[in-house]
Amino acid sequence: MTNFAAIDFETANECPSSVCSVGVVVVRDGEVVDRFYSLIHPEPEYYQWFCQRVHGLSEEDTDDAPVFPYVWEQIEPLIEGLPLVAHNACFDEGCLKAVFRVYQMDYPDYIFLDTLSASRRHYGRRLPNHQLQTVAAACGYDLTRHHHALADAEACAAIALELL
Repeated sequence: MTNFAAIDFETANECPSSVCSVGVVVVRDGEVVDRFYSLIHPEPEYYQWFCQRVHGLSEEDTDDAPVFPYVWEQIEPLIEGLPLVAHNACFDEGCLKAVFRVYQMDYPDYIFLDTLSASRRHYGRRLPNHQLQTVAAACGYDLTRHHHALADAEACAAIALELL
């Protein structure tokens, strides 16, 4: 697969709709042609300590950030016609569907492919786990800013180019 958009969301709390950042990497003909990152004002508007511990974002980071519909207006033309790829795609697809519902936006039935499943099929038990940073390293990609949405999307794109 040489044409796709890798996507990663971070959430503020346990609600899938609480996306607080997004990273997108657009790949065409096997080459990264575009990158997009934005903070997002989450809905619902609170942070759980365990989410903050994972990605390091807080209310102070997203108080002045745009709400999701404004961010998606920028992403939508970048990904038009492309399948979306995520590591543990059920999480990211769930977030996307949930935030579309919250803002009463029409969901266009994006096609999601999962690099986590691809890793399990390809590597099986040869890896100690199939976490993003482990699989990225196995594919020769050095993920240095894990849980930054753009860094994770870049790692996912590298994995997808290797395994999908």
